[in-house]
Amino acid sequence: MTHKASLDKFVKVTTVAINILFAVTIICFFTVMKELGLAFTLISGIFLLLVFGLAYAYRPMSYTINDSSLIIHRPIKDLSIERYKIVSVEVLNPEKIAYSLKTFGVGGYYGYFGKFANTKMGSMTWYATRKDNTVLVRTTEGKKIILTPDDPQAFVADYYG
Repeated sequence: MTHKASLDKFVKVTTVAINILFAVTIICFFTVMKELGLAFTLISGIFLLLVFGLAYAYRPMSYTINDSSLIIHRPIKDLSIERYKIVSVEVLNPEKIAYSLKTFGVGGYYGYFGKFANTKMGSMTWYATRKDNTVLVRTTEGKKIILTPDDPQAFVADYYG
């Protein structure tokens, strides 16, 4: 069964604001290209488009649970976790991930994905679109994965059902 993962208000506002900022910056670079130089303008534009493209491509969109795996759907490549590698799936109180620091990843632009850590949970990998509706997936390798389906209780029930 596929479970939607909607963006929270912060992610929506942040994503729109950053996309507008990127567009305005690129337009400004090209309007003052003679002063900045062609190389600087092109490199800066390509860098901003690369940031946009990578964030967009690796953002989580939804999750599917089937007989053999848990699949995290992303535009560029789905991520599959074999069920035999999953120790537990549980609804997590959002307070457990409060004050998490991003160690490598994205923190609000198209979602929250990458490596995060805090003092309560230690190191975690997030494939989240919001900071509520949190589900913790523990693997046999000791990994902690945070997902945020729209209905966390139904997600857990589907996994164990």
